[in-house]
Order: sequence, then C-alpha cells, then structure tokens
Amino acid sequence: MVNEKPRIIAACCAALLFLLWSSRAVPEDDSRKMLEDARKVSTDLIGQVRGELTKAIELSGPLRAIVVCKYSVPEISSSISRKTGWKVSRVSLKPRNPALGAPDAWEQRVLGDFERRAEKGEKTDELEFSEIVSEPLGRYYRYMKALPIAPLCMGCHGDKISYAVRAQLATEYPHDRAIGYQLGQVSGAVTIKRPL
Repeated sequence: MVNEKPRIIAACCAALLFLLWSSRAVPEDDSRKMLEDARKVSTDLIGQVRGELTKAIELSGPLRAIVVCKYSVPEISSSISRKTGWKVSRVSLKPRNPALGAPDAWEQRVLGDFERRAEKGEKTDELEFSEIVSEPLGRYYRYMKALPIAPLCMGCHGDKISYAVRAQLATEYPHDRAIGYQLGQVSGAVTIKRPL
C-alpha cells in the first residue's frame, strides 16, 4: 500500500497556498480606483440605454422600446464589455430574457440585499455593492448598481400595461417575468465582473 502521508501534506499545502493567494488584500487606492471605474462604466451603460429608450418612446411609443431592449441594449452592453475587457451586463431576479438577464449566485445574493435595503427605506437609485471574490477561474472585482423602475419603464414593466404591449412582450419574450413593478422598485442591476 502506498504511503498517503505525502499526498495529504501536498494537498494541505496547496489548499493553504490557495487561501493565502485568494485572500490577498487589495491596496485601498486600488480599491477606490476600481470602484470609481465601475461607477463610470455603470453610468455610461445606464446613460446609453436610457438615451436609446427615450428616443424610441418619444418617436414610436413603448412598442418600439421593446425592440430597442431586445436588440440595442445587448449590443450596448457588449460594446462596453469589449471596450473595457470586463463582463458588463444587466441582471434581474425577474428577467425579461432569462438567456441574457438571469443572475448568477453572487448576483442573486446582491439583488436580494438590494431589495431588503430598499424595503428598509434606502434610495434605490443609490444602491450599489462591490467586493473582490475568488472563483474557480480566478479572482474578480465584482460591482453591482441597482436599476430602479423609472416613469420611462412603466409602459413595459409596470402593473398597467396596454394590451398591445402585452401582446408584443408575449411574442418577443415568451418567458417574461419583468412586469408588475411599482415606480421606484428595484427591477435589477448593472453588473460588472472585472478579472484581477
């Protein structure tokens, strides 16, 4: 029988090295800079999406906004991701398109925390969270910024949606869960995942 002691010692050493490596602290200046960068990227995404949706609604109403959300918004997120080298997208606990908007476990936890904080009275447009996480593929800086339901959103996400919009949503998004919101509720978040 082969002596298992060296193998066990090697596994313990590897685990210890991983723990030491994954718990390395990030200097405060670097942390502050990452937060500033994430806020800028988040603001850029929100601004571009809001601009596209405002134009579409002003020109053609909420039916056109559905098309913008389906085609333009993913391209905006993809463009920002390519430009930064980070994964930048939007997620929700009630996604309109589960293929693009379903949160991972970390994002689910943060979205749940956003909802609890909003219920306790925190302003939804100020909710954000960031941390450094270790995952099987490496270390990442992760950031989320809550997306509250604004008046602009109510025609497609509120509780009083027109028949035409409901019909279009059923066609474009057969698994849609992103309706029934009240003004100011957290509908989801911008999420950023930056490799370290």
